[in-house]
Parts: sequence; structure tokens; C-alpha cells
Amino acid sequence: MLEFAVTESAFPYFETIDRLVQGIEESGATLFAKIDQRTAADAVGLRLRPTTLLVFGNPKAGTPLMHEYPLAALDLPLKLLIWEEAETAHVAHTPLTTIAARYEIPEGSPLLTPLEGALDALLARISR
Repeated sequence: MLEFAVTESAFPYFETIDRLVQGIEESGATLFAKIDQRTAADAVGLRLRPTTLLVFGNPKAGTPLMHEYPLAALDLPLKLLIWEEAETAHVAHTPLTTIAARYEIPEGSPLLTPLEGALDALLARISR
């Protein structure tokens, strides 16, 4: 089972973040948090490559899944981790197949369809 997936962005780090945030907002989803982990590290005197975590979701899509599988809320809302390495922006996420397996959600469950579509659309915004 794939625990995480990484996409190499076709855009620089800050533009990658901007494109993802814009996609989240345009889709009608909610950006619950944008955590600049590098700034947090700087605040305590530590160094970290540019790293940002986006926490986002759409209650219309996630609530039915959490209603049926309450423990799925441990992985929802969805998260995207963006970091820069060697002047390339990378975007990691937990695949929905991993989330489904973790909580014994049947493969092909229609409860996953809206989440899969949203995640695919976001990643298409930054793909090569």
C-alpha cells in the first residue's frame, strides 16, 4: 500500500502554493490552515527548507465519508505538503486508496469519488 504520493511541480515553490490555494478556493472547498513550517522553525532558531502544509476540505464531500467511517476523520480534512528541494517544488499527499484501506472503506466506494476528483483537479494545476 502506498503510504504517500509525491508530485513534482512544474512551477516554483511559491507559485505552486498559490496555484493550489487558488484551486482550493475556486472549487468551493475550505482552506482550514496554511502552515508555513519554515517560519515556525525560524522562530525557534532552527533552519528548514521552504515547507508549507495546506489543510483543506469540503464538508459536502467529507462529511458523508466521516459519517459512515468515523475514524476516517483522522485523515480528513485532506492535506498537501509542499517543500522545495534543489529549486524544485514537491507536493505530497496521502492517496485516497491508502485512506480507504486504513479504514476498511470498500474499493470504489462512491463516498470517495468527490474527494478523488478534488485531489486530482488540484494536482493537475501543478503537474508537468
